[in-house]
Amino acid sequence: MKASKEVLMKKEILEKIEIRQGDITRLDVDAIVNAANTKLLGGGGVDGAIHRAAGPELLAECRTIGGCPTGEARITRGYNLPARHVIHTVGPVYSGKPQDSRLLTDCYLNSLTLAVANNLKTIAFPAISCGVYGYPLKEACKIAVDTSIEFIDRHPSLEKIIFIQFSEKDFEVYQDYIKSIS
Repeated sequence: MKASKEVLMKKEILEKIEIRQGDITRLDVDAIVNAANTKLLGGGGVDGAIHRAAGPELLAECRTIGGCPTGEARITRGYNLPARHVIHTVGPVYSGKPQDSRLLTDCYLNSLTLAVANNLKTIAFPAISCGVYGYPLKEACKIAVDTSIEFIDRHPSLEKIIFIQFSEKDFEVYQDYIKSIS
């Protein structure tokens, strides 16, 4: 009896996880997560795309925050984005040391905690630290998904966590991982 209850609970949690391919700046969700740098003043990749799509008001608000340490998260309005909020988190630059996985886990936990604290129901993540910060995608995917599943189990108010990948190759890594744990 207990095993079937655990399977059912896991199925309910996995139904709240979605893998997509596309542009995070076009998602109509409560919050999108920005893979930011410590200054929160825009940059390349996802960070630059989010700042361009949100408009200059996002940069103006970020200037008032005073930065964000690696592993932590900050929330702003979404401005011209379909998403109502942007949660900025700073992932680790990959070094192969144990602290990398702890810091990356913190990025997801702190972003999800901010979402719940602000009564948000839907959140979308890019592959944090997997661009110029060099984190291996398969390892980062496992951290992202496993951390999110554990978080949803404790915070059922979250209705949907979307992992959106720009490239088909990255999308397939996430899709394969979800299939492997389903």
